[in-house]
Amino acid sequence: MSRGRRYEERKLNLKKVFAVVLAFVVVIMFIFVIKGILTKDKEQVKMTSKDYAVVFQDNKWGVIDSNGNIVIDPSYEEMITIPNSKNDVFLCIYDVNYETGEYKTKVLNSKNEEIFTQYEQIEGVVNKDESNNIWYEDNVLKVKKDGKYGMINLLGKELVPCQYDDVVAIEGIKDTIKVTKDSKVGVIDNEGKEILGIQYTDVTNLGKDNKEGFIVKGEDGKYGIVDYSNQTILETKYDEIVKEVYGNDMYLVKQAGKQVLVKSDGTEVLNTGYDEIKEILKNAENGVIYVKDSKYGVMKMSGEVTIPAEYEELKEAKSGILIAKQNGKYGVIDIQKATKVEQTYVSISYNEKADLYIAEKEDYNNDIIDNTFAVRQSGILVDSDDEKGYIELKQGEEYKYYNFKFEEKNIAEVHTSNNLFKSKRDGKYGFVDKDGKVIVDYQYDDATEQNSYGYAGIKKDGKWGAIDNKGNIVQEPTYNLDDYLKIDFIGRWHLGKDINMNYYNQL
Repeated sequence: MSRGRRYEERKLNLKKVFAVVLAFVVVIMFIFVIKGILTKDKEQVKMTSKDYAVVFQDNKWGVIDSNGNIVIDPSYEEMITIPNSKNDVFLCIYDVNYETGEYKTKVLNSKNEEIFTQYEQIEGVVNKDESNNIWYEDNVLKVKKDGKYGMINLLGKELVPCQYDDVVAIEGIKDTIKVTKDSKVGVIDNEGKEILGIQYTDVTNLGKDNKEGFIVKGEDGKYGIVDYSNQTILETKYDEIVKEVYGNDMYLVKQAGKQVLVKSDGTEVLNTGYDEIKEILKNAENGVIYVKDSKYGVMKMSGEVTIPAEYEELKEAKSGILIAKQNGKYGVIDIQKATKVEQTYVSISYNEKADLYIAEKEDYNNDIIDNTFAVRQSGILVDSDDEKGYIELKQGEEYKYYNFKFEEKNIAEVHTSNNLFKSKRDGKYGFVDKDGKVIVDYQYDDATEQNSYGYAGIKKDGKWGAIDNKGNIVQEPTYNLDDYLKIDFIGRWHLGKDINMNYYNQL
């Protein structure tokens, strides 16, 4: 998770300090008082070199640090929220009345001290993606005072005063908060800066981030589009704006039950020849992907059909190249309908940053296909990291790493922060250092790579345990984790079954 913003100490206006000696003394005393208060605040909540994680033990919730030490005893009935793993800010819910839905909240630091006590209620700003995976805005908290809501950061600094009827994240979009006041809605960012004034009855996102603009709803129930600079793109006169179908200064709207493609000035571009428009292609001359009688095709803006509606699915990978499904199988075609990859795969996805295609076969193996549509590598895809620029494949019994040029890389070149690396010899796993020196003997039936906390999983006789970054056993292999989706340890604590909840427990 990303770090919170650094603490910025407030500066005093000293223009009148030298007016009289007494005033000077008073101001100096005031400075020391303020400095003491701010220093205390900084000690209460600060960035640390540790990470923190939620744990579950004996049906109670607590917190550990990245060394596996208990920070908050597992004593809470409800799951503790950690908005940012780098901050010792832990949100606790207690005294829950399940009949009325009422509850109390408090915030603890790593010293188990209660902080931010001036508020009636404090919660994380919860968000979720399109797969309903829950996450929290990194550096903001929703606070309640005198029955109204505002926001503070993780240092306790007020971002917006408690003046709103509600404060919620716009679903799926980072750094974008919807605020409600007197039944009207506006938008602010995570620093409290106003993006849209409070004047709409509802606001939702248009695309995948706030820079793409917003769908707004007027008092008459009609919809329009406003950009990030609060400029009107489409007037609020449409029955519906179809999210994430836009591009080339065109937007898909709904009027009288029918989808219509319009320009930003409201001029209609397409209004017939289809049941539904699925995508505006990157090159405007290529037109749109449309659906007719449940089949997919391509149509120009003039209405001319260039690819008949005969596919079960079409999706543009990059300009002029389409992933196509026919007879239950996926392949790749171009805008002229020429086959680039035969339709033989269970699924195909395109990695834009790497400019490659990941094609899955019936046996769960993957073909990795380059931008000339040649298969460059095959195997079970284990991992793909756009930031580090590599893919990890299981090829036979070996795990291999390749950069996006399909050059094989040593594991030490990929996991540069690790000091131990999984190694296999004679059917058994051990660990070596970056120079290949054996640190942990080849004695395990399976193992994981070192995680970001420095721990690695080890398996012996069907049971899992863990070692630390020096190769010392911190948990003997005693855990049966056959039903777990991911093997991941912090000391003796293991990641829970529901990885979306992101908690650790001891078995």
